[in-house]
Amino acid sequence: MSTPALMPVYPRCGVRPVRGEGCYLIGEQGERYLDFAAGIAVNALGHGHPKLVQAIADQAATLMHVSNLYGSPQGEHLAQRIVDSSFADTVFFTNSGTEAVECAIKTARRYHYANGNPQRTTLITFNNAFHGRTMGAISATNQPKMRDGFEPLLPGFKYAPFNDLEAALSLIDDTTAGFMVETVQGEGGVSAGTQEFIQGLRKACDEHGLLLVLDEVQCGYGRTGKMWAYEHYGITPDILSSAKGIGGGFPLGACLATAEAAKGMVFGTHGSTYGGNPLAMAAGEAILDVMLEPGFLDHVTAMGDRLRGAIEQMIPNHDHLFDSIRGMGLMLGIKMKDAAVARDFVAHLRDHHGLLTVAAGENVVRVLPPLVIEESHIAEFVQKLSDGARDYAVATV
Repeated sequence: MSTPALMPVYPRCGVRPVRGEGCYLIGEQGERYLDFAAGIAVNALGHGHPKLVQAIADQAATLMHVSNLYGSPQGEHLAQRIVDSSFADTVFFTNSGTEAVECAIKTARRYHYANGNPQRTTLITFNNAFHGRTMGAISATNQPKMRDGFEPLLPGFKYAPFNDLEAALSLIDDTTAGFMVETVQGEGGVSAGTQEFIQGLRKACDEHGLLLVLDEVQCGYGRTGKMWAYEHYGITPDILSSAKGIGGGFPLGACLATAEAAKGMVFGTHGSTYGGNPLAMAAGEAILDVMLEPGFLDHVTAMGDRLRGAIEQMIPNHDHLFDSIRGMGLMLGIKMKDAAVARDFVAHLRDHHGLLTVAAGENVVRVLPPLVIEESHIAEFVQKLSDGARDYAVATV
């Protein structure tokens, strides 16, 4: 068997997009798909948003890349805007979410090192977590499918059940640096942290001198109806990793931190060749321009409420397939009944109804549309979902 030129680490399906228009993808033969996957929560403004396209084109014609050895007026400006829109005092730009997570891990450990506690290296993380695919990120999850075959993993992580505050607190010892947690788990099944859980982790960090590290790569940047998912909980983290929607499709991530948490990140402790390049900064500026417009996040909340309500209304019509809905804003998950397989149903919707969604853990179908959807897109989605459920039921009897 020959090995393809493109390393076969993805089970690529038959959808082969060559163009995007708003909330739709168009394939090689002109086939049209309603995109409620959005590049797995990346295409926050949909496809071909004129402001984002123009910003990238203008910057590409001006300056695409310079070394981080030089001053960065573009990076300084975007970083200040993110600081002004968050808990953070400082930002390190990366090219991806997993790089932002790596920076967050390093920042947390370096904080304790700078404070004279070099033994505090362990981060308590949570079952079913997904933090990325680097060695550090896969070491921070207990999912075998992420880890098998890549041993030895990196030390310095302990794992507790998600939303189990008591179990998490029981793992604290003299080596603990803090907690690293997705405010809303994405790949793990669109499970939102409870108020008691997230607030309890914050309280424990304050009491024990630990750091709360939030992974909002998927759930941050407007996805839940607020700029940051932690805003739903009335707390602030010490460190946060962001990506996906932050660039709207252009590779961009960021590690945000308070001045105190970042005190150990001094000259020479971290770096990136491409991180914060002018082209990425232009994309980030365009995304932020749109997201900070009056009413944008209100629109996300309203569309999230309407989408949730429409799905809830539809579930009883197909209660042999669908169990319940979960999530926040436009980060929703449809829990399937045990008789159905979420991954198979996602393929059925894609191949037979031109509807793109994403499978997740716990037998959940992820619904992650662009944040700019309108009611017409919701109506089309629900119709395709209902038709797909009906066809799938017939096909699997």
